[in-house]
Amino acid sequence: MTATTIRINLLPHREQKRAARQRQFIGFGITLVVLGLSVVGLVHFFLAAKIEDQESRNKLLKTEIAKLDDQIKEIDKLREQTQALLSRKQVVETLQSNRTDAVHLLDQMVRQLPDGIYLKSLRQTGTKVTIVGYAQSNARVSTLMRNIDSSPWLAQPELVEIKAVSSPNVKDTRINEFILNFQMRRATPTTDVIGGNAPATPVAVAKGGKA
Repeated sequence: MTATTIRINLLPHREQKRAARQRQFIGFGITLVVLGLSVVGLVHFFLAAKIEDQESRNKLLKTEIAKLDDQIKEIDKLREQTQALLSRKQVVETLQSNRTDAVHLLDQMVRQLPDGIYLKSLRQTGTKVTIVGYAQSNARVSTLMRNIDSSPWLAQPELVEIKAVSSPNVKDTRINEFILNFQMRRATPTTDVIGGNAPATPVAVAKGGKA
């Protein structure tokens, strides 16, 4: 007759299963922690790289902005220099134009002055011209005004005053003294470099001999 061996496990199998599950849980938790730390490290590295890249871009932008500021300052200086040159050019052109206007004015006065009228003085202030003279009759003054109105360089004649006075050259002779204003068509106001108006200079013009 064969003997049969019966083995009896005296260890608590439930405790062993519980311990095995705890070891599995701890191992799983450690794995999760390692994975989490790895993910956090990767994210931190990625963000750090992004931040560094953005800082590099910001630094580059600041450098370029500084360059642009310098260029803008240079452009402003060039604009100021250009404006100053244009102002000087305008002053020169104005002075040149005024010289031409004076020539045209004297030329037109010689051309448009009728016989029987003698000028005592001529004064130009900007585009306004004032003449004082003597006329043998009122009709002579009217002729002068018509000549001025038809001139290509003179315009808007306006008689300010006319009166009978004694002739300064012939005794016991009465003539008409008149004051007449008119405008230069293409003249411009005389302006110096500072910007003020140059003083008007009287010019004496006569035609037709002595009164």
